Amino acid sequence: MDKNSYGTVGGAVPNPQAAPPYLQTASAPPYPQTASAPPYPTQGPPGDKSMESYPPMGQASSYQGAPDHEEMSFPPLESMDAVPGYNNVGFDGVAIPPPSYQEAVGQRPEQEIFKSTGTITAEEARDAILEHAENQCCWSTGPAKDMEINDVISSSAYHYSLETFGESRNTKWVCEPFIGGNVYITGSPPGPWDIQATPPQMFKSSKIDMEVPNTASVKPCHKCYGQGRLRCSLCCGLGNRTCSRCGGSGHKTQFENGAERRVRCGCMGGRERCYSCHGTGMTECRKCKGRGNLRWYILLTVKWTNHLDSHVEQREDQRAMLPGELLTGVTGDMAFQETYPRVWPITTFPVPRINERSRELVTLHSTKFNMERILMQRQQVQTVPVTQVLYSYKGTSTSFFVFGHEHQVYAPDYPSKCCWGCSIL
Repeated sequence: MDKNSYGTVGGAVPNPQAAPPYLQTASAPPYPQTASAPPYPTQGPPGDKSMESYPPMGQASSYQGAPDHEEMSFPPLESMDAVPGYNNVGFDGVAIPPPSYQEAVGQRPEQEIFKSTGTITAEEARDAILEHAENQCCWSTGPAKDMEINDVISSSAYHYSLETFGESRNTKWVCEPFIGGNVYITGSPPGPWDIQATPPQMFKSSKIDMEVPNTASVKPCHKCYGQGRLRCSLCCGLGNRTCSRCGGSGHKTQFENGAERRVRCGCMGGRERCYSCHGTGMTECRKCKGRGNLRWYILLTVKWTNHLDSHVEQREDQRAMLPGELLTGVTGDMAFQETYPRVWPITTFPVPRINERSRELVTLHSTKFNMERILMQRQQVQTVPVTQVLYSYKGTSTSFFVFGHEHQVYAPDYPSKCCWGCSIL
């Protein structure tokens, strides 16, 4: 099987039995010292009309630079080289379907024994609410010191998370000013999924850009037609513009001895030299930096994305009182964790809802990222300690929550708050 047959953008995903193993292809050979590509193309392939707009070498061009509204951001796609395996590459990065992979096989590993979490005392609860009150800009610490703690109810919430670490690739044509030198071509370019790339860190999103070997070529700049200069947009190529001092009249008014006097302006009859082009009417082409030629190549962007989904399961009587999203920002005891290329749903956790959500999310992640190659998955369950503290203060009975190993506090009914809206952490 041709290693580039599945690298075509928009192509079909190959037969999984014929797909090469991930990153097991041979690396590209070193570039030999071959002859350099001509800096200015003299003739295209048979039937190619892309060079008709360029003047022949050795002859002057009558083109004086395209006005701004005629400048092209990109050359016509048909003028680009036909690169095997990259036939449909455009100028906007398009995701490339990864080669199919074999699902992970083998017996399910034995799961860990699920761990429980600890509790806190009444004094630890008081210390937590006192520290929380001190950190709020308009809370009084008096209630935290004087409240009567009636009961401490310890329980646990369960934070399940599933991470899928995937890799996606896309390609596009890019260019840079050609400053001379050799453009080496050693053969066919490697397929977009044959180029080796290693993520800097697992389960952390990142990306890199790299040039695809054997795709470089030199072409005249499509903005200035190989001239290296463009008509000045400020003076429209005239080299001079309306004088900013006299407004084009050639005279200006000045005050002498308390009276107005009309005098001749020091410009050239109402015109002044254009400071942008220095009077030449032409400016350097910013696309090619005045070189006239561009070096084109295919840029491969490899992006690693960590997809995270989670679920928090609380005690039923606490769900309406403690927002579940607060529990995702704290730590608890790691009750279960596993990392594999493909994880299995949890089936033996003592809380049935966790088993159910694990099955749903694992099934979802198996098909959700079809334009990415899944490198690794990780799922874990944290047992987050949650303590509801019942207290009385000045004849009013209410409660607050202390949760996580960080002893974070949620106290929406805390008394002696000087302004509204400070109950959120």
